Amino acid sequence: METAVAGNAPGKIPLLLLPGLLNDAGLWRAQVDDLSGIADCTVGDLTRGDSMQAVAEDVLAQAPPHFALAGFSLGGFVAQQILRIAPRRVRRLALIGTSIHADSPERAAQRRAQQAGVRRLPGTFHGFGDTLMRNYIDASRLRDHDLVQRVRAMTTRLGAEVFLRQSALERVDGHDVLAGYRDPLLIVCGANDRITPPAISAEMHALVPHSRLLVLPNCGHLAPMEKPDAVSAALRTWLRE
Repeated sequence: METAVAGNAPGKIPLLLLPGLLNDAGLWRAQVDDLSGIADCTVGDLTRGDSMQAVAEDVLAQAPPHFALAGFSLGGFVAQQILRIAPRRVRRLALIGTSIHADSPERAAQRRAQQAGVRRLPGTFHGFGDTLMRNYIDASRLRDHDLVQRVRAMTTRLGAEVFLRQSALERVDGHDVLAGYRDPLLIVCGANDRITPPAISAEMHALVPHSRLLVLPNCGHLAPMEKPDAVSAALRTWLRE
């Protein structure tokens, strides 16, 4: 599993980065490099735990005492859980390609069908195939061999067991958490995100009037990998607020 090394350099901001489903530190590779001058980055491991609470507690056990918190997709739900159980440890929040909505019955059924498919054919799981890739990255990047291979390599190395565990985590409604949030908040999404459409990010922005919303053109769901420079720049500004 690809990991990121966290430092303790004086004057740097502790930054906890949470990846999404079947993502590891490879998702945040560009941001860890780009922000190394101002931030000590730690990438949380979301591969253990059978509930959102357990995952959040596991992340917190490895995290600095206080930190800026950025969550992508599933990591955004874990970030919301962290705010429920340890709000005083979080200095500022960034939510990227994520949601505050619990799964609809239709989405829950879709997850169960995906899980059943993986269990039905053990040993055949090889990360994101063509269908999932079309949902996760912008159509303009589907022929970007380097990007596609990086995504496939990341999802393959995490594998079926992690997919099943993470897919089964209950996504809890987070309207109450966000509505009461008072510290700096950055919201980022891809304009063509098919997993968490921009309307969801706009809804979150409306709940927190002091937040900043960035919609990235020609970008799908995997913004940190698809638009690394823009995501890094937004995080840099957010960290300096």
